[in-house]
Amino acid sequence: MAWGGWGEPLFLWFALGGTLVSMLSFTLFAAPMTWIAWKDPPALRRWRIQAARAGGKPVVWPSIRHWTVNNALQLGLTVAAWPMLRLAGVHLGPLPAWWVVVPQVVFFVYLDDFLYYWVHRGMHRPWLYRRVHGLHHRVPAPWAVTGHSMHPVEYLTTTALMLVGPLALGVHVATLYVWIVVRQWEAAEGHCGYDLPWTPSKLLPGSDGAAHHDFHHSKRTGNYGGFLPVWDRVFGTLSKGYEDYRKGRR
Repeated sequence: MAWGGWGEPLFLWFALGGTLVSMLSFTLFAAPMTWIAWKDPPALRRWRIQAARAGGKPVVWPSIRHWTVNNALQLGLTVAAWPMLRLAGVHLGPLPAWWVVVPQVVFFVYLDDFLYYWVHRGMHRPWLYRRVHGLHHRVPAPWAVTGHSMHPVEYLTTTALMLVGPLALGVHVATLYVWIVVRQWEAAEGHCGYDLPWTPSKLLPGSDGAAHHDFHHSKRTGNYGGFLPVWDRVFGTLSKGYEDYRKGRR
């Protein structure tokens, strides 16, 4: 085994494989959603969350540039931190059964959203908002491609929160991949601009789909949960008008 573990198979599957799965899955989800927002098809306008047309063509290439740079930095940090990450217990052992993977991933969804709620709420402190989080809020009516258009500090922090659950449980790499795909779906759908009724994310108890985070972008305050409104309801930080919007949709 190479010093530090960089030569072991787990490094390739975790660090390199995880980054590749993340980038490919986000591209797979964000590209068609961004195309829909760009074309603004009349058949889907009834599901558009904001009255104004979402995003704008100028947001596409800057968002792709931010996403590319952030992924490069994330990979570099993962490589540098590998001697510690490899001790967490993520493994390449026998594949777990689906009834093990599913509850683990659902647990990760709620844990990640709870942790993100507090970090995101903190990001709206004036000092952090001006220097870090404000970059993500340059687009008040987002497109899916803007899901990772953010300051590197925010992106790396978000990635670290996403890894808390898998590292704590020491899951199989395949479970990590499933969770990464689910998390990238959240990032793309949460910024797509459409409150689609048939989205699979609404199968999660307490999920409102894309509307929750879209309201955060339009109001700039409240709705601090990454994807789920449950924490904002518990701690009283729902965006103004959000409950009325939900009642109207129902």
